[in-house]
Amino acid sequence: MKSIDEVLVELTPIFREALNDEGLVLTTDMSARNVDGWDSFTHTQLIVAIEQHYGIHFRLKDVMNLKNVGDMCGAVVRLTQ
Repeated sequence: MKSIDEVLVELTPIFREALNDEGLVLTTDMSARNVDGWDSFTHTQLIVAIEQHYGIHFRLKDVMNLKNVGDMCGAVVRLTQ
């Protein structure tokens, strides 16, 4: 089973590509509110890229409960068990 920290490291290149920011340092408390360029379109791109990367599918309920990167990492951990 992956840890949240492991997933955070794995998500970093996905976020860097979606946000077009190669220097982005991803943290669990980051959210669309405090990251430039993270809008609703980018959020959808991130969800799709994460689903494809891990071969998982977020339910609408899961997506609605994602408040920050840490929540995304937790959802990936749960869905990849």
